[in-house]
Amino acid sequence: MSQASKTLTVFGATGNQGGSVIKTILADPLLSKQWKIRGVTRDPSKAAAQSLAAQGVEMVAGDISSFNQALPAVTGAHTVFLVTNFWESMSRETEVAQGKAVTDACKEAGVKHLIFSSLRNVTEITNGRLPNVTHFDGKAEVEAYIRASGVPASFVLAGLFMSNFFQFFNKQDDTYSLAWPVDMQTAQVPLFDVAEDTGKFVKAAIKHYPTTLNQRILAATDYYTPQRIVDEFRAATGKKAQAITIPADMFKSFLPAAVAQEMLENILLLGDVGYYAGEPLADSHKLLDEKPTQWREFVTRNQDKFP
Repeated sequence: MSQASKTLTVFGATGNQGGSVIKTILADPLLSKQWKIRGVTRDPSKAAAQSLAAQGVEMVAGDISSFNQALPAVTGAHTVFLVTNFWESMSRETEVAQGKAVTDACKEAGVKHLIFSSLRNVTEITNGRLPNVTHFDGKAEVEAYIRASGVPASFVLAGLFMSNFFQFFNKQDDTYSLAWPVDMQTAQVPLFDVAEDTGKFVKAAIKHYPTTLNQRILAATDYYTPQRIVDEFRAATGKKAQAITIPADMFKSFLPAAVAQEMLENILLLGDVGYYAGEPLADSHKLLDEKPTQWREFVTRNQDKFP
């Protein structure tokens, strides 16, 4: 098998994470020659999929909901990038079943490297204090299944999306507020530009294979306090902005009932043991050959998307 014929299968090819992986590999002078990219999407006829096909990506119809639908997409692939989307079904069981289906397919196909977009088990790392962060715990369950499966794997753990702050900031009159139920001077927020930077961290897992096997790569730019997030937002936009600590019940009252407790505990985690259980980012950054996006840079580039 020549270098040029290695296949990289990317699930969620037209989404934020999968799209970032494809864009980054195509833009890398070396990897773009070594890898043939197979993008998996539900509907290869849609515009985003057609655009990738025009760039030389083999677009295939596929689904992560069953072993039989995942198997053709991973057959013949050396490396597979898998991202699951809890928010689509709002069901941990569904997300875990999807992760297991793709893992089983990778095992059957003899995939050499499965890269899974994972997260920590919040119930475990907080000793049960925060038992409702389902979109973390489900991914952690998939990670545990992959580790036990024998499929060689690496885990890239996405930080808090910078794009979420388009919703987190609240504007009243001419002032932007970030209102959370944590200490705004001390809580630690690992910020991450998902669309630009997922590919940088996944590329690191690919380039440093096999030393990245069984490793968790923490995909975040830096730990920011909420106060620093607000200060840099103010500096980048020239707008008035403030960071305010609010009671947990008030925070929940702004959210749809179905997600209120989940999102509350997700934010409380930042002031508890931490999003990554306090793990430093330095080792993950050493693997990168491109710098991750800074928050201030993101704000400057996306000023029009804040409320």
